[in-house]
Formats: sequence, structure tokens, C-alpha cells
Amino acid sequence: MAKLEDDFNKLEEIINSMENNEMSLEEAFKAYEEGVKLVAECNAQIDKVEKQLIILDNDETEG
Repeated sequence: MAKLEDDFNKLEEIINSMENNEMSLEEAFKAYEEGVKLVAECNAQIDKVEKQLIILDNDETEG
């Protein structure tokens, strides 16, 4: 789970930097691209955990 937490922290840093106008337009665009990639990675990690929970839940109800 540390990876997911790290990704969320990095997203928060990106958002704060963009909100505070601490970067040029080019830097903001690069940060936005990085943020989009991080969101996709987070979604994939969350989906994986949800699928594992469904499997565990099914195993418990069948057993």
C-alpha cells in the first residue's frame, strides 16, 4: 500500500504547486501530465485491491 500512499502524496504536491501558481505554463502542463498518469496508476491499484476483496468475500461466503 505504500506505493498508493506515495502516489496520493505526489498528487497532492502537484495540486498544491499548481494552485499556488508556483510554476510556468510549461511546467504546469508537465505536472498535469504526471498527475493524469498517477491518477491512472492509483485507479489500477484500487481496482486490483477491490478485485482481491471480492474474491476473498466470495471464498468466505462459499466456505
